[in-house]
Amino acid sequence: MLTASYTRHDLKFKFKAITSRQVMTVKETYFVKVTDLGSGLSGVGECAVFRGLGADDTPLYESIVAGLCRNINSIDINSIRESSIKFGFETAMRDLINGGTHNIFESGWQLGLSDIPINGLVWMGDFDTMLKRIDRKISEKYSCIKIKIGGIDFDREVDLIRHVRDSFPSDQLTLRLDANCSMRPDDALGKLERLARYDIHSIEQPIGTRQWKFMREITRNSPIDIALDEELIGNMDYDRRCYLLDGTMPRYVILKPSLHGGFSTCDGWIKDATERGIGWWATSALESDIGLNAIAQWTASKKTDMPQGLGTGTLYSNNITSPLRVDNGRLCYDINAVWGEPAFRPRSPIPVKSGADSL
Repeated sequence: MLTASYTRHDLKFKFKAITSRQVMTVKETYFVKVTDLGSGLSGVGECAVFRGLGADDTPLYESIVAGLCRNINSIDINSIRESSIKFGFETAMRDLINGGTHNIFESGWQLGLSDIPINGLVWMGDFDTMLKRIDRKISEKYSCIKIKIGGIDFDREVDLIRHVRDSFPSDQLTLRLDANCSMRPDDALGKLERLARYDIHSIEQPIGTRQWKFMREITRNSPIDIALDEELIGNMDYDRRCYLLDGTMPRYVILKPSLHGGFSTCDGWIKDATERGIGWWATSALESDIGLNAIAQWTASKKTDMPQGLGTGTLYSNNITSPLRVDNGRLCYDINAVWGEPAFRPRSPIPVKSGADSL
């Protein structure tokens, strides 16, 4: 017999996290705990809702989590349609099955036997702020840096990228860009031509989603390899995945389990992409270290050498204490460190809204 509970935890950014869509100072998330009453063991997961982006951004979100907790003994996790909620319950159940010690997927990474190369993420800001952030990432010995663009004047962003390349050629430093849908279909190729002078590895989501005709034209003609990210949101079913991949044929897909259907659906993305010669890497979606640990273990189990987007654990002032460490551009697991645990405080009952208690 199982029992489950949850708690909300608002993660507080150490700085204003700016994208082309929004400015964030707080990230809402929910921790779930599933306990086996027989053994007394518990597993913990994170339902990392992403307001303003995820397909599961709904006022019913907390009610859905509460309903799943109430009905934990009768739910089919694979039938959960909300990506971040499925991700949280998948993690909690796998943690429980593996002994309740935050071991989610088997690999040598959480045993301290390997590490994961990651890209250093440079958030948007004004020119001087971004320049300082780029220089800091380089000083921290990242071999791959990802720069978010679309937040300031494009010419100034090109100046930033030129600054990096003037000092670090592509054989010393890999540059990735993330446009966060900021380009227009009619000017995207012109901008990509300018950026290509600086040996860019790839650029994520140059134009907005659901413009597949334009995206296919861009992927065919771009001098920079195109990676899809936001485009994957909401396309959990096999037919939708194949239709998207065949219709756009990107060079890469960026997998975020809490946004793209949980671990089981991301496994499907990898299979479908690989069959088409499309590469992939994983990126966290601003989870706490509870979710980041699960994604890192899943990624490590795939035995990929591609730098991953898993360096977000240092963003928050009130993250969960964990063994996750970043050292010289690599994500490591400190086997001598201990986990902090979310505080599952008593909460007032959440009213059950339409459909929430039947999940």
